[in-house]
Amino acid sequence: MADSIARRIDAEHISVDRILEEEGLWKRGRRSEFLRANRFAAARAEVALRDGRPVILDGNFYWRTVIDDLLARLDFDHRVLTLNAPLSVCIERDRHRAEPHGERAARAVYAKSTAFEYGTQVDATGTVDTVVGRVLAQVREGPFAMARARRPRRTGRRPPSRGPTARDRRRRRAVTVRRVGAPIVRRRIKAST
Repeated sequence: MADSIARRIDAEHISVDRILEEEGLWKRGRRSEFLRANRFAAARAEVALRDGRPVILDGNFYWRTVIDDLLARLDFDHRVLTLNAPLSVCIERDRHRAEPHGERAARAVYAKSTAFEYGTQVDATGTVDTVVGRVLAQVREGPFAMARARRPRRTGRRPPSRGPTARDRRRRRAVTVRRVGAPIVRRRIKAST
């Protein structure tokens, strides 16, 4: 779903689950592993955001502190959307995956990812196109649609000799899509999509 959203708004899609696998960070699903993945996700996002390209940060975020940490690493306007679907829908979607993880995994992930609410809740029932439409409606409405980049933090470094255009500053934004109930892919991903 995040790929489809990213294509529709010409955004960079960064998958936290993929980072966990590619960087060999996934061991036991601990908070510390996700916090380490945030460093990679933020570095990748910053490159795109500095170029004026929106970013979709996608993943199962089981802890509020992990989301807070990721957002603190990015000095750009952002919006957090949580895609919610009932457990029965998550189990059914898992059954239709090329490599299903099973009902037990879906239940475990659902329990962890529904332990708290964060951001704007989006109904994730229905077809992919329906859910993508709901997400795009959230991204395009309200103050986020008019988002402007914040000034860079003072770090003691000299600013670049030429900055982005006013249009680029308006386009800098990040959307974090928090999925509820989708099991983490635990196989090595060889090529990014």
